[in-house]
Amino acid sequence: MFTQIVGGRIYTPSGWIDGGSVLIEGKKIRAILNSDIPVEHASRIDAHGAYIIPGGVETHVHGAAGADFMDGTVEAFRTAADYHLQNGTTTIFPTLSTSSYETIMKGIECTEVLIPDEESSVEGLHLEGPYFSVKMAGAQLPELIRPARPEEYTKIMERGQGIIRRWDAAPEIEGTMEFGRYVRERGVVTAIAHTEAGEKEIKEAWENGYTLATHFYNAMKVSHKKGVYKVPGAVETILDMPDFDIEVICDGIHVPPLMVHLAYATKGRERMALTTDALLYTGTPSDFKDPTGHAIVEDGVCKLSDRSALAGSIATMDLLIRTAVKKARIPLIDAVYMASTTPARIMGIQDTKGALEPGKDADILFLDEELELRFVMHRGRVVRGEEYLS
Repeated sequence: MFTQIVGGRIYTPSGWIDGGSVLIEGKKIRAILNSDIPVEHASRIDAHGAYIIPGGVETHVHGAAGADFMDGTVEAFRTAADYHLQNGTTTIFPTLSTSSYETIMKGIECTEVLIPDEESSVEGLHLEGPYFSVKMAGAQLPELIRPARPEEYTKIMERGQGIIRRWDAAPEIEGTMEFGRYVRERGVVTAIAHTEAGEKEIKEAWENGYTLATHFYNAMKVSHKKGVYKVPGAVETILDMPDFDIEVICDGIHVPPLMVHLAYATKGRERMALTTDALLYTGTPSDFKDPTGHAIVEDGVCKLSDRSALAGSIATMDLLIRTAVKKARIPLIDAVYMASTTPARIMGIQDTKGALEPGKDADILFLDEELELRFVMHRGRVVRGEEYLS
């Protein structure tokens, strides 16, 4: 069965197609056409002038709608993933922050259940920790932070092979260089996070398989004095390494828009991905209370309960794009690229995700002229904006 989307501005990495159409066959994109002439036997969806863009790819997200991926149940995974799907994330890598061995195993089990589910947006698991710097813990639970021991991470990888797709660590922590090599050899994206590392450690990490900086700018050092001399921190070092990927929390709060623009101007859309780092508070009513009491929502962001640091965000994928364009002065075409194509490439799923191209999954969004989300299609199934079908 064919579906033809017409009447909008179709995104391509090099520009917009006006007067064209997107032809979908089942769950896949069949063709991007320069014409909107009706295709025989195809149902039609009129985008009514909207921007037609690829679905968002989210590689770092902790929960939503009151559900945390650390809850360790398939129901919690579905609840959080489905909320983000409704808000533009058509591919998601659930994230576990610093956890016990048992919690990690439960996360692997839940992810394993959902990956083959065609209606699920879950593509793999992201482990944020537990091999971090306690001094840079931020919202991570310091009592669970520990050195990287092969007797632990090899067992986790044996169970999680093909399920764990990304794993973050601090390269200055005992055992993390060997850890980085081990997981990278098994196809896992290895990222730097919650770290005191400087130039020497960052460059050594690169040689040992680390290729991504987690929530860039946050929980890492900038240039500072060592004795009487200035030395570069992780931020400056990574900005100076052209092939080092970064992700930025583009909610307009975690990172000031000027600094988002600076990262974009330095790295470009090919090496910078947008991320929410959203917590379970995302999409909850104002009177929602975290049963753990770990964090609060205040001023449009999550903070630790003692207000000593920011935690994650309450952002969604559509907000990232709006913020990048309207506050960080990034062209829409590049903001879309950093929300879809770049994270898909980082996670190694660019053959099926991250672009409107023949053969890729029919993951499609409509944004109106104010960049508000109006329509979501996931693998050819409309999950938001059914009014466009009439």
